Amino acid sequence: MTKLTRESVAGLGLSPNDADRCRNFFAMGLLYWLYGREMDTTLRFIEAKFGKKAEVAEANRRALHAGWNYGETTDAFVSNYRVGPAKLPPGRYRNIMGNQALAWGLLTASHLSGKDLFYGSYPITPASEILHELSKYKNFGVRTFQAEDEIAAICASIGASFGGAMAVTASSGPGIALKGEAMGLVTMLELPLIIINVQRGGPSTGLPTKTEQSDLLQALFGRHGECPIPVIAARSPGDCFDVAQEAWRIAVRFMTPVLLLSDGYIANGSEPWRIPDVNSFPKIPVEHPGPRTNGEEFLPYQRNERLARPWALPGTEG
Repeated sequence: MTKLTRESVAGLGLSPNDADRCRNFFAMGLLYWLYGREMDTTLRFIEAKFGKKAEVAEANRRALHAGWNYGETTDAFVSNYRVGPAKLPPGRYRNIMGNQALAWGLLTASHLSGKDLFYGSYPITPASEILHELSKYKNFGVRTFQAEDEIAAICASIGASFGGAMAVTASSGPGIALKGEAMGLVTMLELPLIIINVQRGGPSTGLPTKTEQSDLLQALFGRHGECPIPVIAARSPGDCFDVAQEAWRIAVRFMTPVLLLSDGYIANGSEPWRIPDVNSFPKIPVEHPGPRTNGEEFLPYQRNERLARPWALPGTEG
């Protein structure tokens, strides 16, 4: 590819270094041929980006066409492909990645329930990008906490939930194993908490960049005794936005931790996502018992019609 790129830009007076920088356009031209796509968008991009440097713009154009012509004339490929237009509902779209959509879904759930978001996590592939994304949004009342280990991350999040915040923690297979005991604790306490598991290859700490949905049995049964936790899963990068809200809706409705499953492909993959009308989202109702000033006894594990206990805030009178 280097040789063909250099030949395509010969005579423009570029140094070998600058000529080699055109290889990405050669590769892109080849991919345009391979998938039967028009090159007009990239040609306009080259003009907008490099128009003031005529020789650089021309070199990139030549490399792009050379890549396309190579695909057309070589016998290296058995066939090429034509991908038809996607059948999508009308609307305004943007690209979104799974971890980004999870972060935005959590932000939306926080807003819809009127609760500040606390996110406690320990960096782990492929979940770390959720922490990176949420750390940008302190202006929305988000508190991100990078803990010293997985156990500290979930225990800090349990503390935040005890204090009345929307609490979330995240990890992958080995980190979920470490969080197992605290998951039993938060189930026993009957506190709302979202536990995100962006799955990777297992077992234990191996294969951090390999995608598997390898934690299903751990998610369903990886705790001690009577410790049931609702488990929901995202089906695509865009769906992460919706399941994040659904997880919080279940957690506060039934006063329970919720396990939310994603995986490496969903987390790092992208898809066109129709930008929703934020005014159409239903509120996520959250209630806290008020002060007891008339001598009435407060029963912390009194059940409502859904068998959920009240979410009392520490320091409330009575």
